[in-house]
Amino acid sequence: MHHADTASKTLAVIMDPIDTINTKKDTSFALMLEAQRRGYALHYIQQKDMSIDNGIAYAVSRQIEVQDTAEDYYQLISEKRVELGKFDVIIMRKDPPFDAEYLYATQILELAEHQGALVVNKPQALRDFNEKLFTALYPQFIPDTLVTTQKSDFKAFHAKHKDIICKPLDGMGGTSIFRVKEDGVNLGVVAEVLTENGARHAMVQRYMPEIIDGDKRILLIDGEVIPYCLARIAAKDETRGNLAAGGTGRAQDVSEEDMQVAQAIAKDMPDRGILLVGLDMIGNKVTEINITSPTCIREIEAAYPINICGKLFDAIERRL
Repeated sequence: MHHADTASKTLAVIMDPIDTINTKKDTSFALMLEAQRRGYALHYIQQKDMSIDNGIAYAVSRQIEVQDTAEDYYQLISEKRVELGKFDVIIMRKDPPFDAEYLYATQILELAEHQGALVVNKPQALRDFNEKLFTALYPQFIPDTLVTTQKSDFKAFHAKHKDIICKPLDGMGGTSIFRVKEDGVNLGVVAEVLTENGARHAMVQRYMPEIIDGDKRILLIDGEVIPYCLARIAAKDETRGNLAAGGTGRAQDVSEEDMQVAQAIAKDMPDRGILLVGLDMIGNKVTEINITSPTCIREIEAAYPINICGKLFDAIERRL
């Protein structure tokens, strides 16, 4: 591998520890490979490596090179403290939970943005749009959904729908998702746990039997809907299709019906500075709009002759 010369463009990826990833499935890694192919010098930063010094955003950054293998997939070139605003592009890929530290990270990244870097997705958007609550802007496309702190609301919603899904607003990978069927067993305790006895908001949704055909991850790149999606099929005896919860992914074409919904949402994203979106649909209804660190690019790229990462970098380069 040749070392990128100093004149080349620079990309910093903010992510969870790189030594724990599965390169076959990791979208951040796929983005790094694409950037390296395009001649970017690659830098890897963890959220805890960022700082502010008298108003200037900094990070301890590790310059790396990557190769598409299962082991020894990255090599450390150097490590130094750098001004974040001096990067051409910063991609924020830190996984949820969206906690106070995450919030501070978006504020540091907003400084970096003012100081010259292109940050993807836009830090303000990361703050503004929770992946569950974002769907409320598109009520015409969502299943019957309620966000509340009150156990009585859970009970009324259950009485109306008989079969419901209850989930926290800040989980990821399917954590703490409960299904309560007609008998209503455990509804009280589920409501108490998710709302911490009425102190936190949680979401309840009508259960959709269409989940049998999978929870579909549809990718939106700079306002364009990628025509292939990943249907995540739940393991037997499991409500959740999330791959992190043992589901299996099946790449397939986006149906015409889903495409219309996805396009209606996709068109709003570029103006918000959101270049990469993971839209989740069950049946023809939207359940989540993920913008923090959407995944499934590698699985779709492995199944179809499409370079989704390339489309994202084309969008980035149009903005540089």
